[in-house]
Amino acid sequence: MNQAILLASNADNIDFMIHGIFSVNFFGQKVWITTSHACILIIMAIMVIFAVIANRKLKKAKEVPDGFQNIIELIVEMLDKMVESTMGKWAPKFVNYISTIFIFILMSNISGLFGLRPPTADYGTTLALAIITFFMIWINKFRHQKLKTIWSDMCSPLPPWLPIWLPINLVSELAVPVSLSLRLFANVLSGTVIMALVYGLLRVIALAWPAALHVYFDLFSGAIQTYVFCMLTMTYVTQACDTDD
Repeated sequence: MNQAILLASNADNIDFMIHGIFSVNFFGQKVWITTSHACILIIMAIMVIFAVIANRKLKKAKEVPDGFQNIIELIVEMLDKMVESTMGKWAPKFVNYISTIFIFILMSNISGLFGLRPPTADYGTTLALAIITFFMIWINKFRHQKLKTIWSDMCSPLPPWLPIWLPINLVSELAVPVSLSLRLFANVLSGTVIMALVYGLLRVIALAWPAALHVYFDLFSGAIQTYVFCMLTMTYVTQACDTDD
């Protein structure tokens, strides 16, 4: 959240909401471009620029890496180990996607340090990420498991010819994207709201000490929530890929 705006606010004008920047007509409907869209575009631009620079740097990689090359190799190595330790033999197929969303979510969560409103404090962002995970789960289930196995799992713990538990299992499957998205959204939004209240209500004395709160809400909590989202995504997708057939 932009500290300058928050410091100028008062108890009756504490602002941590999403705002429209401008609107466009899309097939006769007014569509608003919000602060969340702007922040997402900024983060995506930073990721693309970093990727282009890193790609050019690695094309001219030195046998004894320098500072920037060391950073790139460290990031890639850490992400590769994280995905491989969780997904095993399936890691090569998903490492690029998991690494991308890990960096995107982490940058989104810590963007409040740089005066932006975290895009992950918008439920539309976290729900979109969770829906991608949901489709990945079921696409890989149909790719790697037989229909008979899927049906048996959906009827479990009863036999497949007695699908009494089918509605309950369907609800539990549909709850996956909801729980994934709400967990990330709620944690990031709570930090955003708390920091807005701190700067809005204590603007006179909120000069240096809130930095400790930023360390927790933006860095520590942001990193933890990024790891949890990616870990759950990898776990669900791996379970969908594994089969005993």
